[in-house]
Amino acid sequence: MTDPSPSPESHPSGMHPARMGHPRRSVTSPGTAPIFQTAAFDVPDLDVLHSMVRGDAFGHIYTRDSNPNHDALADSIARLEGAEAGAVFASGMAAVSSVFLALMQQGDHLIIARTLYGRTLQLVERMRRLTGGSVTFVDVNQPHQFHEALTPQTRFAFIETVANPLLQVADVQAVSTALGEIPLIVDATFTTPILSQPLRQGAAIVLHSASKYLNGHGDVMSGVAAGSRRNMKRLLEASTIFGSNPNPFESWLCQRGLRTLPLRMEQICRTTGDVARFLDSHPLVRRTWYPGLPSHPDHETACRLYPGGTGGIVTFELSNAGQDAVSRFMRAAPQIPFAPTLADARTTISHPASTSHRFLPEEERTAQGITDETIRLSIGLEPADLIIREISAALEATA
Repeated sequence: MTDPSPSPESHPSGMHPARMGHPRRSVTSPGTAPIFQTAAFDVPDLDVLHSMVRGDAFGHIYTRDSNPNHDALADSIARLEGAEAGAVFASGMAAVSSVFLALMQQGDHLIIARTLYGRTLQLVERMRRLTGGSVTFVDVNQPHQFHEALTPQTRFAFIETVANPLLQVADVQAVSTALGEIPLIVDATFTTPILSQPLRQGAAIVLHSASKYLNGHGDVMSGVAAGSRRNMKRLLEASTIFGSNPNPFESWLCQRGLRTLPLRMEQICRTTGDVARFLDSHPLVRRTWYPGLPSHPDHETACRLYPGGTGGIVTFELSNAGQDAVSRFMRAAPQIPFAPTLADARTTISHPASTSHRFLPEEERTAQGITDETIRLSIGLEPADLIIREISAALEATA
């Protein structure tokens, strides 16, 4: 029987399929950066490798450590935030986790805003247990409480620019001043670099869930951070060790989304104000949370810090009690889907008590003002009159 295996001579050098697929070099460059979808990068020799490791030459070795798409997004975030450097992660929570893993040590004390994303509060409690540390929760609207909570063991403080889901507005400059030399970490997902730049107001590190407005199309899971080169190096070391690097394609998608971020935020803020005013006057709505409304407790702060709007979130509470009313609202608004996320190009709704804050004890949710009737709206790019018409019909179904 003849051996079907080809002889060594049947594939001349460079002609084996495993070695094909690299494009020819071009004297032109693409208008859009390519996607560097690779696990590793070819290194010509050990001299080059050692030079890169020492920092004498720039290059990439392994995508978990760095990748051109990661670098492009990190550089863009740094420029938008006015930072020395940026960093990218597999998700918003990967960015938050990297801060805690990089900065927190055994026995540390943290000062945490009482109103935060539910998963962040979960992480705070887990890290407290793991490190044997302590946490003081404070009112983000009372900067003096941050100063009063300081101890010799305080490592850092953590706040959100506009809190999820009831939209408390933080005065980053005032909180930073109250903390003195203690680093302030700010999650600015809801406001984006278009509406606020916390580093310019005294924050040490700013974070975003890039899955939200930065990407803006609901098809990415990614997180970003910006700050000093030293802090970003510390975060990236933690991220690399724990394997929370992003996918190159998702970094590329986020970079694409940044191109339209100013236009999207302008329209979204305008539409959100229109929808909030409609909800605030509706008889089947018990209460509406939107900082642009005079009824919001942080209205004056919002007008001073965010004259162009506070993003695309408006939260409201149905007049009729129970989750059944929420379900009726959802079923009557099929074009406004329930999605446990926000900042998609389309308008979506979420139920905080069942999603972002369901991990909190009921008494803690109630203390924050989150009830079974609370609905969070994430306003998309549709015209305001269309969204209002659909919401109006859905509200009637809750009567």
